Amino acid sequence: MNQTERDDLPTFRRDVRRFIGENLPEDIRCTVRENRLVSHEEVVRWQKILHKQGWVAPNWPVEWGGVDWNPMQRAVFDEECALGGCPPINPMGLSMLGPLLIAHGSEEQKARYLPNILSSDETWCQGYSEPGSGSDLASLQTRAVRDGDEYVVNGSKIWTSGAQSADNIFCLVRTDVEVKQQLGISLLLIDMKSPGITIRPIIGLNEMHFFNQVFFDDVRVPVENLVGKENAGWTLAKAILGSERLHLSRTGENRALLDDLVAIARQEESDGRKLIDEDWFKRKIGRAEVRLKALDYTKQRFLQMAAAGQTVGPEVSMLKLQGSELIQCFDELLLEAVGHYGLPYDAAWMLGSRAEEPIGAAYAGTISANRFRHKGYTIAGGSSEVQHGIIAKNVLGL
Repeated sequence: MNQTERDDLPTFRRDVRRFIGENLPEDIRCTVRENRLVSHEEVVRWQKILHKQGWVAPNWPVEWGGVDWNPMQRAVFDEECALGGCPPINPMGLSMLGPLLIAHGSEEQKARYLPNILSSDETWCQGYSEPGSGSDLASLQTRAVRDGDEYVVNGSKIWTSGAQSADNIFCLVRTDVEVKQQLGISLLLIDMKSPGITIRPIIGLNEMHFFNQVFFDDVRVPVENLVGKENAGWTLAKAILGSERLHLSRTGENRALLDDLVAIARQEESDGRKLIDEDWFKRKIGRAEVRLKALDYTKQRFLQMAAAGQTVGPEVSMLKLQGSELIQCFDELLLEAVGHYGLPYDAAWMLGSRAEEPIGAAYAGTISANRFRHKGYTIAGGSSEVQHGIIAKNVLGL
């Protein structure tokens, strides 16, 4: 990136901030700012606003409806969305499947699916994990047997986020049982309304419905819904999982939590003094802020490498590892700041359906709920243990 492009980033940031301020619906902003859960409908509504602006797919090529942004600009956009109270974009279609179809899909698949992904007229979920095949994804057992111009799919997928509201699922299936596990997997695009599909909700201990188990009983899928070549799905799956590595640091989300922590520390008291004035707590905030700055500087180095056309390797696993663990650090500090008022858990506070205020300050009601929810950040998308393994093996050569 040349100096002119770097100097223009503040202007770009101001433009993004202004757009968010003028176009983000206030009810959605309020939900996000109060750390409550946004609904599927709210996410789609915001995505349609971004689509109208032409900003919904910054990681797509311009010729397919994407944005001509460099990696640094995209990082700024992500940060301003997090700081501005925007709901997170549903990544399944826009961040994961869309780029894959652009790179590996047939012309018919691109014409059929890409416009509806961009407009959010169709939404997607991901069919990867299975009972007994979580981190060991290559051991999946859902079968797809060729029958003329169709595949017949049998098996089940589990922990399928958003399956209850998705129109389609991109699904890893086993098409050859005679070869090495990784070599017998294919990727199919399946209509969730197909006969033979059953969705069983998985209600978490937090009383929330995020996950599902999806069953396939003789589900017939047209052969033209095969992405790439048969038995090449493992390579495609790795491409999907790796396509967003540069943008998993969650620096914007972490910075928003830091802002919340400082604001709360200015209101809460300890022994008659504002918590922000207590040296012992200021040091805790300072250590977390230093970690965030180190994460941001590391991300900036990788982004500059990508902007210069250099290959960014597995070392970016550091971003996912540190970003997800830092969010949990802020959660613990928020709970410490609010004290016992932050301990009660009520799902209705997160869903906005509880009429009465929580005990203590208004911000206390969602602290425990988000603390529990964020525990999954160090599991989903590759657990911290997996990230440590990648760094040890592929970066440090251990």
